[in-house]
Amino acid sequence: MLNREPLYLRQNIQVEPLVDHWYAWPYLVPPATYARNMCGRHFKIMDSYIAAPQVHAEAVKNPRMLGGPFIDYEDKRVDEIRSLRDRTKQERSNLVELSGAIDQLDAMLRAKAKGLWMHPLYNEIPDQLRGYVELIYDLNNNPSFRLLEPLLYKSQYYHPQAQSLMLSRIREDDRPFVLSTPRLESPDSLHLKIPFAHPSIDELFRLKFSPKPLSKIRDIIDVPAGSAELFESFFTPEAPRPYQPYTGKGIRWRYFGHACILVETGGVSMLFDPVLSYTYESKISRYTYLDLPEMIDYVLITHNHQDHVLFETLLQLRHKIRHIVVPRGGGGPLQDPSLKLLLQNCGFPSIIELQELETLQSDEMRIMGVPFMGEHCDLDIRTKMAYLVKTARNSLLFAADSCNIEPVVYKHIQRDVGNLDALFLGMECDGAPLSWLYGPLLSRPLERDMDQSRRLYGSNFDQAVDIVKRFDCREVYVYAMGQEPWLNYVMSLKYTQESRPIVESDKLLDYCKKHRIVAERLFGEKEILIEPVAASSVA
Repeated sequence: MLNREPLYLRQNIQVEPLVDHWYAWPYLVPPATYARNMCGRHFKIMDSYIAAPQVHAEAVKNPRMLGGPFIDYEDKRVDEIRSLRDRTKQERSNLVELSGAIDQLDAMLRAKAKGLWMHPLYNEIPDQLRGYVELIYDLNNNPSFRLLEPLLYKSQYYHPQAQSLMLSRIREDDRPFVLSTPRLESPDSLHLKIPFAHPSIDELFRLKFSPKPLSKIRDIIDVPAGSAELFESFFTPEAPRPYQPYTGKGIRWRYFGHACILVETGGVSMLFDPVLSYTYESKISRYTYLDLPEMIDYVLITHNHQDHVLFETLLQLRHKIRHIVVPRGGGGPLQDPSLKLLLQNCGFPSIIELQELETLQSDEMRIMGVPFMGEHCDLDIRTKMAYLVKTARNSLLFAADSCNIEPVVYKHIQRDVGNLDALFLGMECDGAPLSWLYGPLLSRPLERDMDQSRRLYGSNFDQAVDIVKRFDCREVYVYAMGQEPWLNYVMSLKYTQESRPIVESDKLLDYCKKHRIVAERLFGEKEILIEPVAASSVA
């Protein structure tokens, strides 16, 4: 390969962001939630695999065990997993102590905070947490604490040196599930120890569309010794096809899979919950990174779950994102880390926090934050938001996994915003139990009936059809169902026609058909042009 020939990063180079070799998702970046997941999830899974690798090998073959705490490496990499566990315990010993201190603090508050003045208890806060928490009561005198997150990011507990990228060539959809299988090095992978905020990441991903000679590319990335040939194989002189922007007077939206939708209108582009596939041969048609504009005006994130905040996609798009819009968080609860702080510490320069019913406005459109109810196991989590996009002529609501547990909320919203041209709503109405996602954050075991009752529910038919009727929707799209095969590694969901989310969403589609409402359960890719209707005020 000639050093002077302009080269592009290939479109099928998979880039997995890692934290201590585990796939990076939103709870592995903030210090406190990473400490809890490291101790309450990673160490337990690795200990189990080291003790009985054959059990893990059999479990990952069983469809009923999808999403379970099993490492997908058969029984051949026990020594590597043991080494990873031991090295993590040594290098992140202060996070082990931080996790233990959270347990101690919680126990102390249960034992001693009985509704009286908290001030004397500050001397009993574990040393690891002194100066990083405020002790609080709710209005019923139940004690708790809030984390001073900005200080934690500036402390010894934040480890950007734990962050890295694993590059390899992807040829098919299947990958090991991210919550249970750490990423180990292989002859086909290139492990780059680069913190997520480092500017060289932007330079690397610009190479997908803006080529450079190999000699210049080597200046961007410090390639590990012995990996030069593999690194060079990730580049090609072949230029990608150009993107064709939408120039019509209405709205064009494109479905990229799960909850990822690109909306273009009046020269403004909005990308919701970016989760993208790479470009490679497949029987299932899909949009990929090739189908995004050169600049994205707004990336909008609905909530802080691993299938809606995908660092793998976000880091590759960072150089072309003008603004990221996120819900305003709860101000320090362990279970609700700030998305704004998280993204800022990962190198994203322009983060806009939006409150419920707050709006962003331009000459062409406005974006309103709409209350997102349910789906978070009844925990006090505020970092969740649906988004209403309203132009002078059209109105679209992207509700993600909102669960219509209180229809009167939508009565009030409809009174304020009017009816909808299009509704996008998730109907994953089975939902995993609380412990599946939030278990490592708990200081005490959860009773089984509580765990099974409080689930990550989306809307069922009755809840969904209430929204459709209330907003007199012209079009209805069921999305965020996790059925695209290129999302198995973050979703671990495989439905049949008898699965409740399919049955319930089929009922909604039948209802819409009977009432002459355009409706579809989205899968793979979809493009819709919404032509202008009679003009109405954007304000």
